[in-house]
Amino acid sequence: MADLSFLDRIEQRPDAAALRAESIRLLALAPGDTVVDVGCGAGHAVAELAEDKLKVIGIDADSDAITAAQARTPDAVFHVARSDQLPLEDESVDGYRAARLLHLLADPLPTLAEAWRVLRPGGRIVLAGQDYGFLMLDSSDQDMADVVLLGLEWRTVAPRVARSYRDLLLDQGFLDAEVVVHSEVITDHRLMVKQLEAAAAAAVGKALITQHDADAWLAEQADRGERDRFLAVLPTLLVAATR
Repeated sequence: MADLSFLDRIEQRPDAAALRAESIRLLALAPGDTVVDVGCGAGHAVAELAEDKLKVIGIDADSDAITAAQARTPDAVFHVARSDQLPLEDESVDGYRAARLLHLLADPLPTLAEAWRVLRPGGRIVLAGQDYGFLMLDSSDQDMADVVLLGLEWRTVAPRVARSYRDLLLDQGFLDAEVVVHSEVITDHRLMVKQLEAAAAAAVGKALITQHDADAWLAEQADRGERDRFLAVLPTLLVAATR
């Protein structure tokens, strides 16, 4: 089950709103078109798609997320379903959006096959997600920072899948793949503290560093935050293509 309060804070950041806007631009849909947002979470993108006069379907495997999304956009259609088992007819949508989804999947191919199935010929797909191998974090001990970031990678199933989005879509038969990189710059340590603590704990759990190492490194990052010296850069890859 997703931490909806944490996800809500992420989605409310200006960079997150800009990322959603870019993904919607890449869909290149017209008012009245039908679009499905797969892995819609609490429905922030669904609400914005609906504001563009699109017929929106939100799908997520988490029933609590769907409940929150329905409260945000009551006029949209929602389903609790897996990304590889969409409750939609063949060639029934003009646009398909999936953000922060494929890194959770051990095998993305069934999900992409479903995207192909439900999209009409000429329909647009947009995938968006972070590649955890590209994250950058400033530190006085950069080697330790790199090890901690490896801990962050191990907390997800496919942490580097985003770099393969273009290949995956082309192999599925999609055409005219376009790649856009959206980078978020974070200088407020408070926005990253939970992720850093989780990454350090994972690195300790994998015996990459000791608990003492983790505590000292987290203290260094907290001190950077207090002195306005914290810096993280989080690139997100968006890949759009046509059915």
